[in-house]
Amino acid sequence: MAFSIPQRPLGSRFTTLLQSYAQDDGLPFQSALTEEQIQQAAATEGVTFGAEEGCVFTPAVTLWAFVAQCLSSGKSCVNAVARVMVLLVALGREPCSAATGAYCKARQKLPEKFIRRLTYQVGVEVEDQAPAHWRWHNRRTLLVDGAETIADDTEANQKEYPQPTTQRKGLGFPIIRFVLLLTYATASVVGAAFGPYAGKETGETALFRQLLEQLRLNDLVVADRYYCSYFMIALLRQRGVDAAFRLHHKRHYDFSRGQRLGHDDHVVVWQRPQRPTWMDAQTYASMPETLTVREVRFSVEAKGYRSSTIIVATTLLDDKHYSSADIADLYHQRWHAEIDIRSIKQTLGMEMIHCKSPAMVRNALWTHLLAYNLVRKVAAQAAAEHGLAPRQISFAGAVQTLDAFRWLLIASGDDMRPDVYRVLLIAIATHTVGDRPERVEPRRIKRRYDRYRLLRMPRAQARKAAMNGQQ
Repeated sequence: MAFSIPQRPLGSRFTTLLQSYAQDDGLPFQSALTEEQIQQAAATEGVTFGAEEGCVFTPAVTLWAFVAQCLSSGKSCVNAVARVMVLLVALGREPCSAATGAYCKARQKLPEKFIRRLTYQVGVEVEDQAPAHWRWHNRRTLLVDGAETIADDTEANQKEYPQPTTQRKGLGFPIIRFVLLLTYATASVVGAAFGPYAGKETGETALFRQLLEQLRLNDLVVADRYYCSYFMIALLRQRGVDAAFRLHHKRHYDFSRGQRLGHDDHVVVWQRPQRPTWMDAQTYASMPETLTVREVRFSVEAKGYRSSTIIVATTLLDDKHYSSADIADLYHQRWHAEIDIRSIKQTLGMEMIHCKSPAMVRNALWTHLLAYNLVRKVAAQAAAEHGLAPRQISFAGAVQTLDAFRWLLIASGDDMRPDVYRVLLIAIATHTVGDRPERVEPRRIKRRYDRYRLLRMPRAQARKAAMNGQQ
């Protein structure tokens, strides 16, 4: 397969970014993110740097390098600039300096709102274009879950995202809590909120309330028992959104009461509790005095599961359209959120963000999510082309395949690019997630590692102790 080096200006065009993620006419989901949409987002958010003649780190090049940096196992800025040098050579231009200063300054000029807008654009559009048979009862179903990540231990990061108070100063890392809205059909991120790990209104439910604006009429939200409260369900119903939450362990249930729909399946009425401290009086007055909720109880008999009995509280009251077996299957799908967050943190390496300022930490978080959504878009393309569902595609396999194809996607000419995309999607579709029902693995490691002792004093003190011969 021959290819030619395209002779196009580097300029402000975002073609290179899009071509790196299978953006071409004739492919499914090709309108998930277009160059016009990126340019519009840049104009809206005032992204105008790099307009000088001969400037290398334009918004287009900087964003391409930043996304590639988040997808790569080598996340250093040295690695990112080296990729830009290769890009310039591939485009028939003189390579830039290998120094990282210009790139680091350019990254700081990408506004957080700009990256967030692109992240949502990809995630929402891919989900909107998903065929009906990928969805649960043809509804946009959203899985909600939260997690934490850490950042470089700098004074600025500690001030905005402080370490736990149980840790001594200098021995911990700034912790960022985040909550994600993940789509069931395509595994895309359509909502994200970040905040400190501890403090007033920093919990997962508080962050989730920041994401209510991302919900639409007739959405269905699935989450664990932590989110199951009267007011959370009421807030969702005010927006015409249904909920399916595992019943909170403190809420009493009695299947001998209420309207019986079947075995371990009934409809009950919840009474409005007292106003919580986070809710103002006006909002409380707008809350309904009662909620009609369906409770479904089912057993999990597979070995390796921690719970044997699960009760789901849901606003899906129509037992003819949504059977108790459907509700049980729906809640079982919630586990996908855990897997998706693991993919983001481990496969993309978002377990620690190596940035010195809170603003750049947030930029890096959003860029990781943008990179994640772009990979999910390509996985959805491969699934659509080869008769699969997106969640059958291995995310790690898709990341590795895209990395291997990166330079071919950029350097191939217009006449050969469709063939490259065809081979790319075949390769990605080949790597499917194994069907391993009731798989159980002990949480133990076999391989032995040499480990350093834990740091028990601030590093500056430990360094002085080492210089004085104290270990």
